[in-house]
Amino acid sequence: MSTEASSDVVLVLTEAALSAADVEHVLDIYRDPDGDGIPDPVAFRVLVPAETERHLLTSLLEHVGTGELRKAWADLTGGRPDPQLAAASASQKLETSLAGLHAAGMAAEGVVTDDDPVPALRAAVASGEVREVVVVTYPHAYADTFHADWASRARDALKVPVLHLYAGTSEIG
Repeated sequence: MSTEASSDVVLVLTEAALSAADVEHVLDIYRDPDGDGIPDPVAFRVLVPAETERHLLTSLLEHVGTGELRKAWADLTGGRPDPQLAAASASQKLETSLAGLHAAGMAAEGVVTDDDPVPALRAAVASGEVREVVVVTYPHAYADTFHADWASRARDALKVPVLHLYAGTSEIG
Protein backbone atom coordinates (compact mmCIF):
# COMPACT_ATOMS: atom_id res chain seq x y z
CA MET A 1 0.00 0.00 0.00
CA SER A 2 1.48 3.38 -0.90
CA THR A 3 1.03 6.62 0.97
CA GLU A 4 -1.83 8.79 -0.21
CA ALA A 5 -0.99 11.99 -2.10
CA SER A 6 -3.44 14.06 -0.02
CA SER A 7 -1.91 12.92 3.26
CA ASP A 8 1.02 14.26 5.16
CA VAL A 9 3.66 11.62 5.71
CA VAL A 10 4.86 10.74 9.17
CA LEU A 11 8.16 8.87 9.26
CA VAL A 12 8.35 6.21 11.94
CA LEU A 13 11.90 5.10 12.70
CA THR A 14 11.93 2.02 14.89
CA GLU A 15 14.47 -0.45 16.19
CA ALA A 16 11.73 -2.87 17.26
CA ALA A 17 8.67 -4.35 15.62
CA LEU A 18 5.83 -2.04 16.60
CA SER A 19 3.54 -3.81 19.05
CA ALA A 20 -0.20 -3.16 19.11
CA ALA A 21 0.40 -0.79 22.04
CA ASP A 22 3.12 1.05 20.11
CA VAL A 23 0.79 1.47 17.13
CA GLU A 24 -1.92 2.86 19.44
CA HIS A 25 0.52 5.30 21.06
CA VAL A 26 1.62 6.56 17.65
CA LEU A 27 -1.95 6.82 16.36
CA ASP A 28 -3.11 8.68 19.48
CA ILE A 29 -1.00 11.61 18.30
CA TYR A 30 -2.97 11.97 15.06
CA ARG A 31 -6.53 11.03 16.01
CA ASP A 32 -7.80 14.58 16.60
CA PRO A 33 -5.02 16.93 17.70
CA ASP A 34 -6.90 20.15 16.92
CA GLY A 35 -10.17 19.01 18.52
CA ASP A 36 -12.34 19.47 15.43
CA GLY A 37 -13.59 15.88 15.49
CA ILE A 38 -11.72 14.99 12.29
CA PRO A 39 -8.62 12.76 12.40
CA ASP A 40 -5.50 14.15 10.74
CA PRO A 41 -5.03 12.72 7.24
CA VAL A 42 -1.65 11.08 7.62
CA ALA A 43 0.13 8.19 6.03
CA PHE A 44 3.08 6.42 7.60
CA ARG A 45 6.46 5.49 6.19
CA VAL A 46 8.28 3.08 8.50
CA LEU A 47 12.07 2.87 8.51
CA VAL A 48 13.83 -0.04 10.22
CA PRO A 49 17.64 -0.08 10.26
CA ALA A 50 19.45 -3.33 9.57
CA GLU A 51 21.82 -3.09 12.48
CA THR A 52 24.96 -4.51 10.92
CA GLU A 53 27.46 -2.62 13.04
CA ARG A 54 28.01 -3.21 16.70
CA HIS A 55 28.99 -0.23 18.77
CA LEU A 56 30.93 -2.20 21.34
CA LEU A 57 31.70 0.58 23.82
CA THR A 58 28.15 1.95 23.77
CA SER A 59 26.61 -1.51 24.17
CA LEU A 60 29.02 -2.43 26.92
CA LEU A 61 28.32 0.78 28.87
CA GLU A 62 24.56 0.31 28.41
CA HIS A 63 24.60 -3.23 29.77
CA VAL A 64 27.04 -2.61 32.62
CA GLY A 65 25.13 0.56 33.59
CA THR A 66 21.86 -1.34 33.86
CA GLY A 67 23.40 -4.33 35.64
CA GLU A 68 23.02 -6.68 32.66
CA LEU A 69 26.40 -8.34 33.08
CA ARG A 70 25.59 -11.37 30.93
CA LYS A 71 24.65 -9.11 28.04
CA ALA A 72 27.84 -7.10 28.61
CA TRP A 73 29.86 -10.31 28.39
CA ALA A 74 28.01 -11.30 25.22
CA ASP A 75 28.93 -7.91 23.75
CA LEU A 76 32.60 -8.54 24.46
CA THR A 77 32.63 -12.06 23.05
CA GLY A 78 29.91 -11.92 20.39
CA GLY A 79 31.71 -10.65 17.30
CA ARG A 80 30.14 -8.65 14.49
CA PRO A 81 26.46 -9.12 13.59
CA ASP A 82 25.91 -11.13 10.42
CA PRO A 83 24.66 -8.70 7.71
CA GLN A 84 22.20 -11.24 6.25
CA LEU A 85 20.71 -12.00 9.67
CA ALA A 86 20.50 -8.29 10.47
CA ALA A 87 18.69 -7.59 7.19
CA ALA A 88 16.29 -10.51 7.75
CA SER A 89 15.56 -9.35 11.30
CA ALA A 90 14.92 -5.79 10.11
CA SER A 91 12.61 -7.05 7.34
CA GLN A 92 10.58 -9.03 9.87
CA LYS A 93 10.31 -6.01 12.17
CA LEU A 94 9.19 -3.90 9.22
CA GLU A 95 6.51 -6.39 8.12
CA THR A 96 5.14 -6.68 11.67
CA SER A 97 5.06 -2.90 12.05
CA LEU A 98 3.31 -2.38 8.70
CA ALA A 99 0.78 -5.11 9.50
CA GLY A 100 -0.07 -3.35 12.76
CA LEU A 101 -0.59 0.01 11.06
CA HIS A 102 -2.64 -1.56 8.25
CA ALA A 103 -4.79 -3.42 10.82
CA ALA A 104 -5.54 -0.04 12.40
CA GLY A 105 -6.73 1.22 9.02
CA MET A 106 -3.72 3.41 8.26
CA ALA A 107 -1.92 3.87 4.98
CA ALA A 108 1.65 2.70 5.51
CA GLU A 109 4.71 1.64 3.58
CA GLY A 110 8.27 1.15 4.64
CA VAL A 111 11.85 0.20 3.96
CA VAL A 112 14.84 -1.34 5.65
CA THR A 113 17.66 1.20 5.90
CA ASP A 114 21.39 1.01 6.48
CA ASP A 115 22.67 0.77 10.03
CA ASP A 116 22.74 4.55 10.42
CA PRO A 117 19.19 5.70 9.66
CA VAL A 118 19.83 9.46 9.74
CA PRO A 119 20.79 9.71 6.02
CA ALA A 120 17.55 7.89 5.10
CA LEU A 121 15.57 10.29 7.32
CA ARG A 122 17.31 13.27 5.72
CA ALA A 123 16.52 12.00 2.20
CA ALA A 124 12.86 11.37 3.06
CA VAL A 125 12.45 14.83 4.60
CA ALA A 126 14.11 16.40 1.55
CA SER A 127 11.26 15.01 -0.58
CA GLY A 128 9.05 17.69 0.96
CA GLU A 129 6.07 15.55 1.99
CA VAL A 130 7.23 14.58 5.49
CA ARG A 131 5.34 16.30 8.28
CA GLU A 132 7.26 14.91 11.24
CA VAL A 133 9.27 11.99 12.57
CA VAL A 134 8.37 9.57 15.35
CA VAL A 135 11.31 7.57 16.70
CA VAL A 136 10.45 4.39 18.63
CA THR A 137 13.33 2.80 20.54
CA TYR A 138 14.07 0.97 23.73
CA PRO A 139 15.62 3.17 26.41
CA HIS A 140 19.38 3.47 25.94
CA ALA A 141 20.87 5.08 29.04
CA TYR A 142 24.18 6.10 27.49
CA ALA A 143 22.89 7.30 24.11
CA ASP A 144 19.85 9.06 25.60
CA THR A 145 21.89 10.80 28.31
CA PHE A 146 24.54 12.08 25.92
CA HIS A 147 22.06 12.90 23.13
CA ALA A 148 23.64 10.40 20.76
CA ASP A 149 20.35 8.54 20.21
CA TRP A 150 18.51 8.53 16.88
CA ALA A 151 15.91 11.06 18.01
CA SER A 152 18.51 13.59 19.17
CA ARG A 153 20.55 13.11 16.01
CA ALA A 154 17.40 13.52 13.88
CA ARG A 155 16.45 16.73 15.73
CA ASP A 156 19.91 18.11 14.95
CA ALA A 157 19.81 17.08 11.27
CA LEU A 158 16.19 17.71 10.22
CA LYS A 159 13.89 20.68 10.00
CA VAL A 160 10.74 18.84 11.11
CA PRO A 161 9.43 17.93 14.57
CA VAL A 162 10.85 14.73 16.05
CA LEU A 163 9.07 12.80 18.81
CA HIS A 164 10.83 10.00 20.71
CA LEU A 165 8.70 7.20 22.19
CA TYR A 166 10.00 4.24 24.14
CA ALA A 167 8.89 0.90 22.69
CA GLY A 168 6.32 -1.00 24.69
CA THR A 169 5.48 1.96 26.92
CA SER A 170 3.68 5.29 26.75
CA GLU A 171 6.85 7.10 27.86
CA ILE A 172 8.31 9.91 25.81
CA GLY A 173 12.11 9.98 25.46
